[in-house]
Amino acid sequence: MARGDQAPKWHGKAYAQLLGPTAEQVWPLFADFFALNKWYPTPICLPVGGISGQPGCVRYCAGFKTHLHQDDENHVNWTKQKLLSINPDKMTFTYNIIDSNVGFDNYVATVNVLPKDDGCAIEWLYEVDPADGWTLEDLESFTGKVWRVVANRMEDALKEEVKSS
Repeated sequence: MARGDQAPKWHGKAYAQLLGPTAEQVWPLFADFFALNKWYPTPICLPVGGISGQPGCVRYCAGFKTHLHQDDENHVNWTKQKLLSINPDKMTFTYNIIDSNVGFDNYVATVNVLPKDDGCAIEWLYEVDPADGWTLEDLESFTGKVWRVVANRMEDALKEEVKSS
């Protein structure tokens, strides 16, 4: 594609509801930017620079699977992500992928934790340049599944916390 003839960015949204845990209980789990591997289905999340939860900090996440290399046991997907902004009062943060081997160029996402009468919800809004080997539907399916896993893990952890106290 000639410069200036770029395909429009993909915009997407994933949403997962948590029944029981409040937004105030869930928010601190996200605010620790370097602890993503506790919730997201990736075995590795390491600090690269900065202080967790402070704008400018960078994390390295690796080991998650996508449809592109699902059957290749030797392939390791990875991303480096930079926290751009965080607002604890509004329970929101924005980050971007600054480097990766998954093909997501110009990727920016905002995560919102939203209060609900019966718990809370996680909303993940993202935009990215179209990626080789992906369709927008692939990305929407991937993000929907991932955020359901995140919500389930957070719900389970917070329920266990309540049981043990």
